[in-house]
Parts: sequence; C-alpha cells; structure tokens
Amino acid sequence: MVEATIGRARVATSTLLFSNGFLLGAWIVHIPVVMDRTGISAATLGTLLLWMGACAWLGMQAAGFFVDRTGSARAVTVALVLMCLSLPLPGLATDVWTLAAALGLLGATNGVVDVAQNAQAVTVERAYGRPVMSSFHAWFSAGGFIASALGGTMLALGWPVPLDFLVFALLGLVLVALVRPHLLDHDVQDREEGLERPPWTARIVLLGALAFALMLAEGVAYDWSTVHLRDELGTTEAVAAVAYGAFSATMFVTRLVVDRIVVVTGPGPFVRWASILGAIGLAIAIVAPTPAIAILGWAVVGIGLAGCVPQFFSAAGNVDPRHGAAIIARVTGMGYVALLSGPSIIGLLTHWVPLTTAFLVPLALCLVASALAPTALRKPE
Repeated sequence: MVEATIGRARVATSTLLFSNGFLLGAWIVHIPVVMDRTGISAATLGTLLLWMGACAWLGMQAAGFFVDRTGSARAVTVALVLMCLSLPLPGLATDVWTLAAALGLLGATNGVVDVAQNAQAVTVERAYGRPVMSSFHAWFSAGGFIASALGGTMLALGWPVPLDFLVFALLGLVLVALVRPHLLDHDVQDREEGLERPPWTARIVLLGALAFALMLAEGVAYDWSTVHLRDELGTTEAVAAVAYGAFSATMFVTRLVVDRIVVVTGPGPFVRWASILGAIGLAIAIVAPTPAIAILGWAVVGIGLAGCVPQFFSAAGNVDPRHGAAIIARVTGMGYVALLSGPSIIGLLTHWVPLTTAFLVPLALCLVASALAPTALRKPE
C-alpha cells in the first residue's frame, strides 16, 4: 500500500477519535447547565448516565454486526453523522424525560462510533506494521480538551445552550466530511468463522476487572469533574469546564509519551505507579479547598490514568494469540461498562454521602489496580 495513503489514513483515523472526544466533551462541559435547565438533581443525573451507558452498550453490540458487514469506514461515517445529529437534543431538553430520550440516542450512537473507529484504527495499524494505537487515543483526549475550551468560552459569553450544541454538531459534521475520503476499507475477509470460543481464564477475568476499575475512575473524571467544581466549590460553569479540560489535556500529553516509558519500566511496574498517581490526584480533588487546587487534582488524575488501560488491552491480545480479538473484546467490554456506568454509581451514592466522599470509590479502585497490576501484566513463562 502506498505510504502516502497510509499516512493520510492515520491522520484521518486520529481525526475520528478527536471528533468523538470533541462531541462527548460538548455534552460533558454542559452537564451543569443542562442540570439547571431540566431541574434534575445529582442523583437523577447518575441514573440518566446509567441509562446513557446502557444505550451505549447496546449500540456497541449492534455495531459488531454492522461493522463486519459494511466495513469500518462506512460504519464510522454513518455513526458519527448520527451522533452529530443527536448531539443538540440534550440542549433542547426541558425535563427529565426529554433529557432521558436525548441521552439514550446520544449514548447509542456513541457506542456504534466507539466500535467502528477502533476497527478502523486496527486496520490502519495493520497497514503500518507497528503499534500506533496509543497515538490514536491521545487524539480522543485532545478532542475533549478543545471541547472544554470552546464550551467554556461559549458559557462565559452567555450563548444560548441550544446554540452551543448546534455549533459543536456542525463542526463535527465538517470533520466527518473531511476525513471520509481517506479512511481505509475494513478487511472483512480476514475474520475466520467457526472457531471455538476461548475459555474464561483467571488471567482474563483479572485483566477485565482491572480495566473495569481504572475505566470507572476515568468515567468519574469525565462526568463529575465539572459538577464537582461548580457544586462543591461554588465556581461558575465556565470555570468548572476547566477541570475537564485539564484532565483531558494531561491525558493527551501522557498518551503521546507513555509507550516510550513502558519500554523502560515494563507494563506491570508502570501501571503500579501510574495508578497510585491517579489515586493521589483524586485525593487532591477530594480535599481541595479552592477551584485551582481541584483543577490541579483532576490534571494529576489524567496523568496517572492515561497510559494504564492500554496495557491491559495489549496483554489481553497476547493471552492466546489464536483468540486475541475475542479476548480483547472481553476485557474492553468490561472496561467500557465501567466507563459508561461508573459515573452513575457516584450519582447514586450522592443520595447518602457528599460527592467528594463518593470519590473515595474510584480512589480505592486505583489502589487495588496498583496492587494487582504486576500480577496481571506479568509475561507468561
């Protein structure tokens, strides 16, 4: 394959993940103001996030069938267009029921996008002949950072919320149109049928459980960092958006360099210390007396968590090379359940404890991951 074509496909795929982070970031940055518009509580938000996560999971299941039969390039294009079209709906919601409908559609389309864009990333990585997956996911974080900056500016200027979402959606459609000609067709023929299903081993379960633990912590940062600053520390929506931006920015920068660090330390020791750093960041956010210190805490969380989960995905693919994709799907599936539903657990806990106390759950999970990661990531002899 022509090198220039592969290079353009890499840029296009990076832009896909940027677009996904950008569109999700538009919703995340506007969570506090949408809560006010619809009159929902933090506990109700938690339930709605669980509903959104369930719809995303259903979208992921449907995406497997869709991607295999249409190709990842076509699937991700259709899914991203539908996600752009559904994005303005939360900004138009006026009560809990209309918001639930909007988030259900947004979650389902995002689930399809997630599977399809990763399938396209695998196709491009195969064409490259060397690992490039981490760089793709760095651009997802970059999309969240840009969304926080743009959304925070819109909020500071007092733009109508529906207009904010519409601008994000239109920019997303432009990005889809720009990248579509440069995506690679997904090779459906390389998927063999009729192979036996790999057994669930203790190592697979452990890798999935650790992915669940750390992706739950990521989900908390995505969906609750802005609410934390506004409701616990009394900032404006514009300032609260900076917390999510700081988390996304440090995730982006760390993901660009983490592969080089892992080569030196090995995956087990890296995740051990990186998870501890994530726990430290959460502790800073929990006890922060000012918004500035809380923003620093969420930034440290991003540094700590950025490079951990990819190590579990890589290990899963090498448990049994004959069934690498099936095992990766199991581990990533457990992780994404946590990423999408974990924030709702925090919301439900706010029925009984303050939000900052609920943050002790992801902090504890980071420490558990730190203790167990060296065992899970030890190379089989």
